[in-house]
Amino acid sequence: MKVLKIEKKVGIEAFLTDSPGMGGKLRFQPEDFLVKEVSEFPEKVKDGKYTIAEVTSTNWETNNLVNELSDRLHISRQRISFAGTKDKRAKTTQLMSFYDVSKDDLSEIHLTKVEISNIYNANKSVRLGALLGNKFEIIIRDLEKKTRLNDVKKTSKIIEKNKGFPNYFGIQRFGIIRPITHEVGRFILRGDFKKAVMTYIANPLKEEAKESYLLRKKLEKTKDFKDAFKNYPDKLNFEKAIINKLIQEPENYIDSLKELPKNLLTMFIYAYQSYLFNKILSERIKTKIPLNKALVGDIILPVKKGLIENRNILVKKNNLEIVNKQISKGKAAVSGILFGSESVFSKGEMGEIEHKIIEKEKIDPRDFIIPEIPRLSSAGSRRALLAPVKNLDFDLFDDDLNTNKKAVKIRFELQKGSYATSLLREFMKAEDIKNY
Repeated sequence: MKVLKIEKKVGIEAFLTDSPGMGGKLRFQPEDFLVKEVSEFPEKVKDGKYTIAEVTSTNWETNNLVNELSDRLHISRQRISFAGTKDKRAKTTQLMSFYDVSKDDLSEIHLTKVEISNIYNANKSVRLGALLGNKFEIIIRDLEKKTRLNDVKKTSKIIEKNKGFPNYFGIQRFGIIRPITHEVGRFILRGDFKKAVMTYIANPLKEEAKESYLLRKKLEKTKDFKDAFKNYPDKLNFEKAIINKLIQEPENYIDSLKELPKNLLTMFIYAYQSYLFNKILSERIKTKIPLNKALVGDIILPVKKGLIENRNILVKKNNLEIVNKQISKGKAAVSGILFGSESVFSKGEMGEIEHKIIEKEKIDPRDFIIPEIPRLSSAGSRRALLAPVKNLDFDLFDDDLNTNKKAVKIRFELQKGSYATSLLREFMKAEDIKNY
């Protein structure tokens, strides 16, 4: 099966399923991609200092939405927190908390394609990562008229047999139009903050809008930050924040990075770790080592009440049989390394794969200790190779937006940290990233 060039760029190099792809297009309109968090709601407290709300938005990127909400409420964005970042071209429902903001003030906010509901007070905020998972309802359009439901079910059966799909970090982790966050992270880890900054604010890519491409190209050539700040559109607000700092303090690339929101800044390091994980997972698939069965030397993670525990168990000859029984029951998962300063490698065949990928990158555990920006330092961890999927079902119908085409609606539920696009690519096997 042919993997897209942009997928290879972020380390995705293989499919689990060998069934034919049905093609089609995702996100024909934002409402075709519905996401609803399965959230942990803070306990209601009548006069609590946090105001909690469910925020449903269409075609809003989470960081830009938070910026707009903070402007409207006249508060710093640090007083707004959320559990997970959501895609822009989608209709998403997520939980947010607002520190020292009244329910009345919040309910009076009116933004285009944003609905704020279920507002109440609590003494605890919504914490990043504090969600159980996400429910999806997604329409894939522009399918050939000859498409049959059995075509979809062939892929579904392979995923069901494997008890999940490859737990790749999806392209949106790296930027769909500009998949460069991992490259920025790589330069930060190497201590080259100038290249990190210029990769983010300049570095023109032909896939982006012509206006942005030309402006980035000009900045890369001239290094004229004043001109760039004047001409960059407001939608490039994070780039402009960095550029503005460089106007005030030329060559202070470290502090210019600190102008970014904390969650976006840490994403650079996470994205690089994600890239390495994708490469390792791809290599295991390509070498035909199963994802749903442990080998001696693998490290497995226990699963309790459907949630992965951060506890490493090395697979040895004397526990291999019992480990694989636990995996078959959904109580354990084979893992791959998320490389950091305190990472633990697998042994055996998986250990060889992990070491090969890391050594090729010429990266060292000590690189993940970043004294210039300490909050970016990362100890690393491990991640399940397979992502389980719950309540997966489909409906095939005539595409009401495309004459002589069909569409399929897919519903499913994923654990937090798993990517819907990593599941959907197994069904679609698209020939162009624009279809994702």
